[in-house]
Parts: sequence; C-alpha cells; structure tokens
Amino acid sequence: MLDVALLGTGGMMPLPNRFLTSLLLRYEGKLILIDCGEGTQVTLKMLGWGFKNIDVICFTHYHADHISGLPGMLLTIGNSGRTEDLTIIGPKGLKRIFDGLMTIAPELPFNIKLIEINEDFQKVFEFGELYIKAVKAEHMIPCFAYSINIRRKGKFDAAKAEKLGLPKKFWSVLQKEREVVFNDMVYKPEMVLGGERKGIKVCYCTDTRPFEKLVPFIKGADLFICEGMYGEDEKIDKAVEHKHILFSEAAKAAADGKVKELWLTHFSPALTEPENFSSFVKKIFPHTVIGYDRMNKSILFEN
Repeated sequence: MLDVALLGTGGMMPLPNRFLTSLLLRYEGKLILIDCGEGTQVTLKMLGWGFKNIDVICFTHYHADHISGLPGMLLTIGNSGRTEDLTIIGPKGLKRIFDGLMTIAPELPFNIKLIEINEDFQKVFEFGELYIKAVKAEHMIPCFAYSINIRRKGKFDAAKAEKLGLPKKFWSVLQKEREVVFNDMVYKPEMVLGGERKGIKVCYCTDTRPFEKLVPFIKGADLFICEGMYGEDEKIDKAVEHKHILFSEAAKAAADGKVKELWLTHFSPALTEPENFSSFVKKIFPHTVIGYDRMNKSILFEN
C-alpha cells in the first residue's frame, strides 16, 4: 500500500487557504517529498505524517515556489531526531542552489547526498522497494517530472520449494530475492517465485507545457498528478508564454496515457475556485479530481 498526499495545490504564491504545491508519499513508514515551497512544513504538520522519516526530497525545478521552504524543512527534520542520511534529487545546479539556501541552516545532525540530473537522464533511483524515475519537462528553466514505482515480486510458490527439497528455514531468504547455498547447491529466487506482479505507479508533473515524452512516461499510472495552472482554454496564449498546462491539456494527457486517476494541482492564484471547472474537465477524462490541500488516498496493490 502506498499513501499519497497533496500537501499544497497553489502555484506562484501561497494563499490563506492554499499552500504551495508539494507532494508527499509514504510507503512502509518511509517518506518521499517532491517540491518544498514556502510553508510546506506547516501543511505537513497539519497532515500529521511526521518529518523524521523523510528519506528523499525531489525537486522539479528551482523557482522559489518549489524550493524556498527547504532550509526550514531540513531544520525541522533535524529537530525531529533524524540522524540518518537524506538524499536530495534535482536538476543541474542543485549544489549551487543548496549551498546558497543552507547559509541560514548550516548545521544539521545528518548528512545530505545531492544527486543532479540532466536532460539525458536515464537512471532509476532505488530506495528499498521504491523506484524513482525522471523525465525532462518543458518550462522556462530546467524542470523534470517524476514517477514513483513500487515493483512487486512474484508470489512465493511453496510447492516449488518443497519439490526442490529445500528446508523451510531458507524459504524466507528466497522470498527476499536472495540466493541460498545448501548442500553445495545454489538456489535462486526465480526457482520458487512466480512472475512479477503488478506494482503501483504514481507520476507527478508540474510547471511545463505538454511534451513529447509525457504520455509514454505516465502510461498506465495508478495516479497522475499534474498541474492545472489555468482552467479556461482561452488562457492558452498565457499558458504557452509562461510554459504551463491547462486543465484540458492535463486531462487529455491522462486519457492518452490510460491512467487510472488524475489529480489537478498547482493552480494560478487568480483561479480561486478551480472546482468550478470539474464538469468541464471530466468530459475529457472522467476520473479527474480537483486537488485541494492535504487531500490524500491509499493506493492498494491489485490481487
């Protein structure tokens, strides 16, 4: 089970009832945070999922509404008692940005690992059973969309294990996908596990125009979280100029990518009632939800 929460749904500036866009994911007690604008730690505190177990922070890009909350967030994580290393992932320039922000938070009780990604980025980051991928988006500055995947290994087949004559004390080792040596024989996980089962996939994309790789990137996602800067199609010229996405464009991408559900977020400060466009956007993609601060759900494994 993967828990997903929109900490904030605002773009550009926080409003009295709307924090800046940020996403939090929780799996087996561990947390991943994507973007951390001004006030993110306030809404995270209101959500109540804690700070100490944030293992990874990903940044889509370095505009202030997505990163200016980092120093305070790291200080709060430190005050929560964390001593384990923390990883921060972001576009090229991360070290320069990080060093500048941390002049006001120079002492932390944990080490930070910085990982910079570029437009040719192909690597998949592994954090336990969580896999993070990124793809370059199209914004005014370097920007990336992220996907978080949980792969699910094949189901353990006790009949296969018994047929091999392997003592039961070794079964749990194979279930954890580790080899076992017994009586000079090597037993591999695939000898007792079925094929890989469907996992969970969540994608997050904000501050961009629709781009060529977006639909393949989100294909089949259980949840696609996408910016909806403007509700009206009449704002297309403004969206193109500032490189943002309309509600209708996000919905079309969701439909083309055959995702299960779309959450819209990152609303313009001028868009005070985004829910008014719900009926309009659901005509394009029926499984669309207009996001709101601290909206959350648990995504279960199938079967």
